[in-house]
Amino acid sequence: MSIVIYIAVMAGVTYLIRMIPLTVFRRQIKSRFFRSFLYYVPYAVLSAMTVPAIFYATGNMATAAVGTAVAVLLAYFDMPLIVVALAASAAAFLSDFILY
Repeated sequence: MSIVIYIAVMAGVTYLIRMIPLTVFRRQIKSRFFRSFLYYVPYAVLSAMTVPAIFYATGNMATAAVGTAVAVLLAYFDMPLIVVALAASAAAFLSDFILY
C-alpha cells in the first residue's frame, strides 16, 4: 500500500514543478536579467548532472580524466558528437587497459 502513496507523492511533486511556473508567470518576462538567467539554467543543470557522472563512470579518476580531456579537445575542434563520444570512450578504455 505504501508504494501507491510514494507514486502519488511523486506525481504530485512532478505536477507542481510544471504547474507553478505557468501560474506565476502568466505574462511574458520582460526583465533582461531574469530572461538571461533562465536561458542558462538548462546548461547549468545538465553540467551539474553530467560532470560527476563522467568521473564516477569508469571507477578510476585517471581514466575518466583522459576520456574527458579527449572529449573536450575533440569538441573544441568541432568534431561530430558521435566521433567525440566514441573517441572519449576509446581513450578511457585504452588508458584503463594501459594503466592496469
